[in-house]
Amino acid sequence: MRFVLYNMRYATGPRIHRSASSSKKNFEKISDFLRELEPDLVGLIEVDHGSYRSNGQNQAEQLAKSLGHYHSHSIKYEHGSVWRNVPIIRNQGNAFLTRYRIRDETFHFLKTGMKRLVIELELQHVVVFLVHLSLGARTRHQQLSALYELVKKTDRPCVVAGDFNMLWGETEIDMFLAATGLVNANVDSLPTYPSKNPSRHLDFVLHSKGIKVRNFQVPQVQFSDHLPVLVDFDVEVAEDDRKVPRPPHCSCRDKGDIPSPCDQTCGSAENRVKKSPKKEGLKPTNRFS
Repeated sequence: MRFVLYNMRYATGPRIHRSASSSKKNFEKISDFLRELEPDLVGLIEVDHGSYRSNGQNQAEQLAKSLGHYHSHSIKYEHGSVWRNVPIIRNQGNAFLTRYRIRDETFHFLKTGMKRLVIELELQHVVVFLVHLSLGARTRHQQLSALYELVKKTDRPCVVAGDFNMLWGETEIDMFLAATGLVNANVDSLPTYPSKNPSRHLDFVLHSKGIKVRNFQVPQVQFSDHLPVLVDFDVEVAEDDRKVPRPPHCSCRDKGDIPSPCDQTCGSAENRVKKSPKKEGLKPTNRFS
């Protein structure tokens, strides 16, 4: 499975003074970048759900259509929060995009902090949690305690990923790893922030036993103030639970109770192969350089 984690900063780019500006041009770059990676699962932090920055469009739904993926998304402020009434802020959230059908989704809201959302996504063989923790150290530690309570209830292989805002990097997260038994996929402590001159490791992908990481990369692209994280991993599955390799699939096949053929308007990998002219004699290139 190929997983991409990206704090995309509402597609407004890496510069702070542009955080409230239109995201159209940069959003197109992010969309093209994700299509090139051909991920099976994407965890997106800081997604605009329809403010003027995105011209009233939900960025998670737009990217899901571009990839031919299913989506799961929510505003990151709990119901009844004053932040849900503040312009622009009330449209800020996080999202999952996935090639695979979603078996279940749960939107947890932590008890402390401004942004409290934890998305729990259940796929066929793995459970994935997506988080965006507080900038304040005390609140962040309280959130980690609550996150531990969620993770320990899971009896299946799991991944916990997101922007942890760990200003001290691995040093700060060691206790959480020890308590949960999770492993940091970034074994070389590659920094992810800021994208222009990365010096801090804020974006983590943690995994449980039963998951084997085959490839870990931090693509050097500056579409946000954070760098994305790419992880290829395998999930150990009992022989009886293994299925026949999946056929090419995209979410537009499931427009009703009866699965329908792909309408070929989405950006799934299947359609991109059909539409792209065959090129010969091309040498492989490093798409992350």
